[in-house]
Amino acid sequence: MTQRKGIILAGGSGTRLYPITMGISKQLLPVYDKPMIYYPLSAIMLAGIREIAIITTPEDQAQFQRLMGDGSQWGLDFTWITQPSPDGLAQAYLLAEEFLAGSPSLMVLGDNIFFGHGLPEMLARADAQGMGGTVFGYRVADPERYGVVDFDDQGRVRAIIEKPSVPPSNYAVTGLYCLDGTAPQKAATISPSPRGELEITTLLELYLSEGALRVETMGRGYAWLDTGTHESLLDAGNFVRTLEQRQGLQIGSPDEIAFSQGWIDATGLDKRISLFGKNAYGAFLKGLVT
Repeated sequence: MTQRKGIILAGGSGTRLYPITMGISKQLLPVYDKPMIYYPLSAIMLAGIREIAIITTPEDQAQFQRLMGDGSQWGLDFTWITQPSPDGLAQAYLLAEEFLAGSPSLMVLGDNIFFGHGLPEMLARADAQGMGGTVFGYRVADPERYGVVDFDDQGRVRAIIEKPSVPPSNYAVTGLYCLDGTAPQKAATISPSPRGELEITTLLELYLSEGALRVETMGRGYAWLDTGTHESLLDAGNFVRTLEQRQGLQIGSPDEIAFSQGWIDATGLDKRISLFGKNAYGAFLKGLVT
């Protein structure tokens, strides 16, 4: 089976977070002690993926590259792609078509944070499916704000409905999409919605019409945070701070994951530690070596 590749969609203008995003990309904002983009990057790394395309706006790309380089410090290989205008989430598959070259992919939205003990195993199950697609449903109290999964009596997905006034379930589709190598071809057949965007829901409906879409529900042991508003950005930072200070562990650390996966050795980690001086993040990484 062809090795799955990763996509982080970190474009968009972040207007809901104005004025704080008027001079910087939303995905470069801090979520407690790390840049926001570290968290979706970590989710892709936990899936064992090392070839990753990062899609940004043309004006923000240099800032991302200054932060993340070519990925070699984590044993990764980054491909940088620009999104001239935010024309919908499904557009990411058109922009990344050459990068994917027929490979299946795991796409994570750049403002989504996932946390849970069984996350690598859940992603591995989705990867093992091969053909078709898997999306991840998460129970929310306000499903009318999201794309919502409609299940039949046997628990199979029947439809995904965008922002329904009467939600058929409490399960929202998260910003994590595990699709096979046909995603760019399918995305190319989509027409823009009334709001002028290539909707990810429409792409998922194409998989569903073929009987090739699975929904994996994330249970109580998982956290899914969307940092698209001022309130949710603060909530996410507080969530990370509480867990890290309580447990003395890191959430969303590419350095820790790269070291634990054997993608970098102790010498490579030491180079990273030297960057962080005596702050808490550097001290944590030093503890991994000693």
